[in-house]
Amino acid sequence: MANNNSSSNNLVVKQASGALEQMKYEIAQELGISFPQDGYAGNLTSYENGSIGGYITKRLVTLAEQQLAGQFK
Repeated sequence: MANNNSSSNNLVVKQASGALEQMKYEIAQELGISFPQDGYAGNLTSYENGSIGGYITKRLVTLAEQQLAGQFK
C-alpha cells in the first residue's frame, strides 16, 4: 500500500487524538511512569516509552476485539 506521507504515525481518525493522548497518560500512571505534563517524553528511557506504546497497542487491540465480537453475535 503506497503512503505519500513521510510518517506512518498519522491518525486515520483525527478525532481520536484526544482520547489517545489521555490513554497515554493513564497507562503511564498505571505503569508508575511519570509522564511529563508538557508532553515531552525525551527524558524517559526507551524502555519506558516502549512500555507505554506497547500497552496502548494492547488496549487498542482489546477494544477492537470487543467491538468486533459485539458485531458478530
